[in-house]
Amino acid sequence: MIWLAWRQFRGQAMAVYGLLAVLVVILVITGPPLPGSGVARLTSAEDKVYNAGIMLVYGLPAIIGIFWGAPLVTRELEAGTYRLAWNQTVTRTRWLATKLALTGLAAATAAGLLSLAVTWWAGSIDAASQPSTLAHVVSVTGADAFASRVSPPVFGARGIVPVGYAVFAFVLGVAAGILLRRTVLAMAVTLAVFVAVQVAVLFAVRPYVIPAAQDTIPITSANISKLGVSGSGGVAELAVAGPRGAWVLAAETVDAAGQAVTAPPWTATCVMPPRQVSETHPVPSQECFAKLSALGYRQLVTYQPASRFWALQGIETAIFLTLSALLTWLCIRWTRTRLP
Repeated sequence: MIWLAWRQFRGQAMAVYGLLAVLVVILVITGPPLPGSGVARLTSAEDKVYNAGIMLVYGLPAIIGIFWGAPLVTRELEAGTYRLAWNQTVTRTRWLATKLALTGLAAATAAGLLSLAVTWWAGSIDAASQPSTLAHVVSVTGADAFASRVSPPVFGARGIVPVGYAVFAFVLGVAAGILLRRTVLAMAVTLAVFVAVQVAVLFAVRPYVIPAAQDTIPITSANISKLGVSGSGGVAELAVAGPRGAWVLAAETVDAAGQAVTAPPWTATCVMPPRQVSETHPVPSQECFAKLSALGYRQLVTYQPASRFWALQGIETAIFLTLSALLTWLCIRWTRTRLP
């Protein structure tokens, strides 16, 4: 049964692993950017490789679910070849369990290898990640900064989480195929459900699986990250940089009593108009921010610290593997009771 499952699967496996080998060679040839230490501006080629690496790690589990998972059973059902296997000495449970184990292991290995390669290549960038120090909103700009590995979208393209994504996407595809019995429809449903689950985990689970930390941070010219001005000249958006490498979940301005307030309208003048300095590099007013500090205005920042990266990785991976185990049980049950 293992030999037969491999014969049916080897073409798909060779295609994915061949592409994976090419990608790893490209990463090795280009080499990690930012040699040594310190933050530097990425070259255009390095920036493309960095962004492509993130997209590929996110895309591989979806590809596995669509092209490995969904057709795994539906192609047997549509062709009727499952009857031949079940009329031999192989039971339905063993038939499906062998296919799930072989292909699932290949899926986890492929995702793990790609994540390892991309994490290695981007290691120096992740180490140098820091909050933005003056992001452009209306008249504020600053030096380059890299998203921290604990924050979206980098988190899902690092560490062990991609393995959980790949296993879940694969089993989800198999479940969709068994339930719908149509390959193309199962592919579409697999993609839609997989993306929906990822989005749901990002917004409804990951920020809360570990209680978020909170800090009250002074508003200064050195740490302000956003200062947006409304059409009427008031403050539309005000934020400061959170702790280094943290994933900032929320930030609000509070007064000296700790009550949430809107920043005073004159805060908009804390940054000089661009035409008085340059169109891209305005200068914050030290006196203006000193006045904010003297009046007790601060930012209450809610965040997940960078130190929780591996804890969050472990929890999220466990969630997806648990969902995979549940789907596996359902697949075996449906195969035994619902298939003709």
